[in-house]
Amino acid sequence: MRLRIGIVSQAYVPTVGGVTEHVDATAKGLRRRGHDVTVVTSGIAGRPRFEPGTVRVGHNIVLPYNGAQNDMTVGFDLPERLGGLFEERRFDVIHVHCPVAPVLPLLTLRLARVPVVGTFHSVSSDLPYRLFGGLLRPLYRRIDHRLAVSVVARDYIQRHFPGPVEVLPNGVDLDRFRPRATRDGDGVPTILFVGRLDPRKGLPDLIDACTILARLDVPFRLVVVGDGPLRERMGRRARRALDGRVEFAGRVEPDLLPGCYAAADIFCTPARSGESFGLVLLEAMATGIPIVATSLPGYRTVLTPEAEGILVEPRDVEAMALALRRLLADAGLRATMGARGVETARRYAWDGIVERLEQVYASLLPVRLERRLAAVEAEEREPEFETAVR
Repeated sequence: MRLRIGIVSQAYVPTVGGVTEHVDATAKGLRRRGHDVTVVTSGIAGRPRFEPGTVRVGHNIVLPYNGAQNDMTVGFDLPERLGGLFEERRFDVIHVHCPVAPVLPLLTLRLARVPVVGTFHSVSSDLPYRLFGGLLRPLYRRIDHRLAVSVVARDYIQRHFPGPVEVLPNGVDLDRFRPRATRDGDGVPTILFVGRLDPRKGLPDLIDACTILARLDVPFRLVVVGDGPLRERMGRRARRALDGRVEFAGRVEPDLLPGCYAAADIFCTPARSGESFGLVLLEAMATGIPIVATSLPGYRTVLTPEAEGILVEPRDVEAMALALRRLLADAGLRATMGARGVETARRYAWDGIVERLEQVYASLLPVRLERRLAAVEAEEREPEFETAVR
C-alpha cells in the first residue's frame, strides 16, 4: 500500500550529522519502496522553500547546547504554515525526529491529526526534563509509536517519560560505504577524523594524542573532515604541533565522504560525551578500517572492544596515543579488525531498517481511520448543536 508520509526534522541537508543522515536515508529508502514522502524541515538562507520531496518552513537558527551546535526552527507564522501544510498534504502518518525538542517537533505534536511516530536520537543533561517534563508529557502522549536509535537513547527518554520505546538503530548505506581495494599511497598510514569541530567531539584530545606520536617519531598523517566553531583554533594548534602531518579538509560533500574513509588506515572518534549511537563508526566499519573510539555508552552499542577496534576512556590522551600507536605498527591487526567491522556493518543495512519502519507505519493505519471517523462524526454533530443553541 502506498502511503503519504511526512517526516519532520529540524536537522536536514545541508546540515551535517547523524539525524540528517538518518532522515535522508529513510526518506530515500521509503521512496524506493513506492511511498510518497515529504521531508518538512527548517528554512535555510539560499535554499528554496520547495524542493523535490522537501518543504521548508520558518527559518533555522543554531544554538549551542550539550557541547554541540543544535538546529531550531523559528518564525512568527510557523503554526499557520505547518498546520496549513498538514491540511494540504493529508499525510497518512507523520514521523517526527527528536519529538520533544522545541520548536518544530513540539508544534508538530500539537497540530498533527494523524498517527505520529517519534524517533529519539540523543542523550544529554537530565535537567531540562526535570524542569519541563510536566509540561511536555501531554504532548509526549500524542506520539503513537516511539522509537529510539539505541538502548542508551531509549533508557534516557524512559527516565523522564512513561511508556514503551522500541529500539530501531541508525543504519549505514552499504552501497556508498564499501570495503576498499588495496590503497595506493606513500606508505605513511592515515588517521581519519570525521565530525563537527565542536567541544563535544573531542578533536583537541586527538590532536594531543597525535602530538605524542609525533614526538615519538611514529609515521602517520592526520586528516580532519568537518567544520565548526573550533576550526580556526584547532588549525593553529595542530599546525604548531603537527607541522606537515595534518590536513584540515573542511566540510566534504556527501558523495565524496566515502572516499575519505577509503583513503584512511585508522578511524578515530575521540568524542567526550553525548553520543547515543555512533553513525560514523558504522561508516568506518563498512569501509573496512579499524577504529579507535572513546568508551561512551552509545559507541559500545556498536563497537565490541578488540573486535572492530579499540576503546579508550574519554579525554585520556595517553591511552588514545597508545591505541593509535598499536594499530599504526600492526598492519595485520588493522586488517583483522577491519574485516570484523565489515561483518558488523552488514547487520545495520538501511534496507532492513526501512522495512521495519514501513511495518510501524502500516500498523498505525487503523488509528488514522478511527480518528477520521471521529472527526466526521464531530462535524455531523455541529449543526445539531447550533440548532440547540438557537
